Amino acid sequence: MARLPVVSGRKCINALAKVGFYEVRRESSHIYIRRDNPLIQISVPDHAELDRGTLKAILRKAGLSNDEFAKLLK
Repeated sequence: MARLPVVSGRKCINALAKVGFYEVRRESSHIYIRRDNPLIQISVPDHAELDRGTLKAILRKAGLSNDEFAKLLK
């Protein structure tokens, strides 16, 4: 299993867009993204660097492993 990369909130959202997520709304420093089938909504902080725990929680909600996420970043 690959280590979690250090990424920004924007880079994380761009990678998740490749598996069907899209931006729903923006409130302050958080961007809410959603996938319709199956219905999943995730809040992603628009920070320059996401904490590892935050990124891990986002990937868990999205149903992705570290390796799958690393492939989406390429």
